[in-house]
Amino acid sequence: MNWKTITSAIVLCGSAGVAGAVGNLANVTVYDRAQGRTLPVYQYEGRHYVVGKPGNEYQIRVRNRSGVDVLAVMSVDGVNVVSGETANWSQTGYVLGRYQGFDVKGWRKSMERTAAFFFTEHENSYAARSGRPNHVGVIGVAVFRKKPEPEVFIQRDRLSDSRREAPGAGNGAGASAESGAPQTAEKSTSLGTGHGRSEASRVTYTSFERATRHPDEVIAIHYDTYSNLVATGVIRAPQIARPTPFPGQFVPDPR
Repeated sequence: MNWKTITSAIVLCGSAGVAGAVGNLANVTVYDRAQGRTLPVYQYEGRHYVVGKPGNEYQIRVRNRSGVDVLAVMSVDGVNVVSGETANWSQTGYVLGRYQGFDVKGWRKSMERTAAFFFTEHENSYAARSGRPNHVGVIGVAVFRKKPEPEVFIQRDRLSDSRREAPGAGNGAGASAESGAPQTAEKSTSLGTGHGRSEASRVTYTSFERATRHPDEVIAIHYDTYSNLVATGVIRAPQIARPTPFPGQFVPDPR
């Protein structure tokens, strides 16, 4: 089955092992556009978390680490970032060539424009405002490998051998056939992702046949405010030095 997907003017990403990257077949990072940095990832009870700052725009960077084309079906807050549908990994996504990547900056509104992602209060998120508040606070990427194209063979017989060996005969024909082969704190209001300003982002349609019905990898990155992640134990709060009534036996001379 051929699945209609979207390809883009792909941007080459940096080297593998970027700080804050999650995933194996593909690397996923969250980049805060206001701070100009990749957000560090915290691991807690088998999940990955980043700290979002309310009001800051962000983008999701996806890099294909494999030697084959992949399809990245992406969701934010349980909503497909391309189609706006309630997310399901059978839906459309972005096609990435081998070792290539793309920065997804917002909800796709057309083949030419997106609405920027930005961190905001749960009730102001795009998902909540469109009646889908139950999965706010998580970014998902389902990665599919492309189905390999079948090999094509040409029957070898004596006639073709004699033609191939004859003086002045078609070595070019063999080359042509080959070239045609397939290639503890107080918890505050939780965060969501808003439907922000319109930005230019041009993509085109392409076809992609998945190797399997189920993803080869599913990547999830949860996000919330710093105070909420401290309150839930994801981030260990820094220890605050507190005064003690008997710090020592001798008092130094005043300066």
